[in-house]
Amino acid sequence: MNRQDQGKQKNLPMQREVHPFASLLEELEILQRELMELEQLSATTLQRSNPLHLASAVNLMHYLGLRRRDMRPLQERLAAVGLSSLGRMESHVSTNLNAIIDLLRCALGKQTAEEIIPVTTATGATLLENNTDNLLGKPPSHRRVRIMVTLPSEVADDYSLIKDMLVHGMDCARINCAHDDPEIWARMIEQINLARRETGRHCRILMDLGGPKLRTGEIAPGPVVLRWRPQRDKLGKVTAPARIWLHPESDASSCLAPADACLPVTGDWLTQAASRDLIELTDARGALRTLRLVDQVGTGFWAESNQTAYITPGTELKLMRVSISGHPRRACRTGMVGALPPASESIRLHTGDSLIITREPLPGKPAQFDASGRLLRAASIACSLPEVFRSIQPGERILIDDGRIGGVIRSVSKNKIVVEITQAREGGEKLLANKGINLPDSRLELDGLTAQDIEHLEFVVQHADMVGLSFVRNPAGIELLQKHLKRLDAEKLGIVLKIETRAAFEHLPELLFTLLQSSTVGAMIARGDLAVECGYERLAELQEEILWLAEAAHLPVIWATQVLEGLSKSGKPSRAEITDAAMGERAECVMLNKGAHIIEAIQTLDDILHRMQSHQNKKSALLRRLHW
Repeated sequence: MNRQDQGKQKNLPMQREVHPFASLLEELEILQRELMELEQLSATTLQRSNPLHLASAVNLMHYLGLRRRDMRPLQERLAAVGLSSLGRMESHVSTNLNAIIDLLRCALGKQTAEEIIPVTTATGATLLENNTDNLLGKPPSHRRVRIMVTLPSEVADDYSLIKDMLVHGMDCARINCAHDDPEIWARMIEQINLARRETGRHCRILMDLGGPKLRTGEIAPGPVVLRWRPQRDKLGKVTAPARIWLHPESDASSCLAPADACLPVTGDWLTQAASRDLIELTDARGALRTLRLVDQVGTGFWAESNQTAYITPGTELKLMRVSISGHPRRACRTGMVGALPPASESIRLHTGDSLIITREPLPGKPAQFDASGRLLRAASIACSLPEVFRSIQPGERILIDDGRIGGVIRSVSKNKIVVEITQAREGGEKLLANKGINLPDSRLELDGLTAQDIEHLEFVVQHADMVGLSFVRNPAGIELLQKHLKRLDAEKLGIVLKIETRAAFEHLPELLFTLLQSSTVGAMIARGDLAVECGYERLAELQEEILWLAEAAHLPVIWATQVLEGLSKSGKPSRAEITDAAMGERAECVMLNKGAHIIEAIQTLDDILHRMQSHQNKKSALLRRLHW
């Protein structure tokens, strides 16, 4: 560079360095203005909110506006200078944003510390706490998260079980209206009320409407045949005989446990029998079989057999009495096996098989083959909601029985759907009646409430604290429920939105804004169907996003489906389900399903939630003093 150029360089004005806080402040102020503009543009939606939830609806709108952009670069820059990275602002978006802006303005000398208005994040947390108390009731003194338990049918007549549930930590009881009937529900609620009075514990009642659940239809019964077989070791040697209970056909209720088979006998033929007699018969395969009568109980007999047998109605029975010489001889006239219950049938499906789903409620049937193994007719079964036929398209997926059986729809006609099975275990899967069907790719046009739901709602509004809305796919389902609650003068009844379909997740913001039009509301993450429809690999991500949006709307969340399932059913929890239960601390309530070991499951969950509340509150890690 020559001297002339150097002179010119000296005469250039010096460029001022931009303070890093200035660019951050500018970006945050732009973001703040965008959120205010979004709030103004959404005025119509916000004004529909219940006055109790207007602030929550505004905060949800701000949160959605924030999350419609990738916040990660801004978060990194904020964290680099020691400011809040907006990572825990779900319940107080505007407050959090304003606080950072005020701090940056103060650091840049644009306002003094005295001009900063003190802000608090408590408002959003308080709204969430109040909404939770209103829906689920006050928590117990030793933990924040409530425990809900799905009641088994037997509690209708088992007061001690419902009392034990309350004593050991149940805060909310769930009655599934997809099962039983109003008479049984009334007895369940009577037991709950009695236990509440006796124990002094609070317990809210949630009644779940069945909703438009798509299920498999009935299956035609199989051949009427009774089978028994003895226990054998690996070499085929009998280690224990089969135990058969023989009883008069007229006394069908006398079948005793633990019988391997119950054999009804016509007329009074058994009155001629005595212990140690033998019964000879020829079974359905033409095999000669012998039973030894070992004990009489009332009008029936216990018998034992070391042979496998297949028995059909009308099989002749020959009573043989052993003489002193040890030779059996006929003791009386021939008896006859009476009516047998039809055997439950199943349809076995393999990868590559075809399954026909019928519009008409025809009994399902297995595939039929000729003597050479050639397929004559594919397996078929009906479905519970034939109206889905108008929404289904070829190429869409179908999942049955929690995804155990998967397929692709190959053709759709007025009366049937042809499915190619693409997912089944080696050896095939059993398709049973009344199993759930999921259509994750289909845009189903179903009413949010079935005729049966509307009928059940009459009972629910009189006896429950909350109603669960199942299989919601769009805001119209919530609006329909709100309309019927208004008709029944029950607008204050709590509403729990169950998020269990792919469509519900995709429309979650609209669903939440519609839900906020009611006074007492919450959401349930029904993880079973949600995982099937959206894919198990996405479940962890989906439940996080649902938790975030619900907290932004200050809505309590119920963490549901298969929590401590192994412990509840078998008495032995897996390591994974203990960790999953601990994650439930992120919600306001955790739901357990029924099981033989439900009391142990309640106690374990109570302990887990009590311990975890010292370490976690929503998304925030709590730094309790450690022990080393």
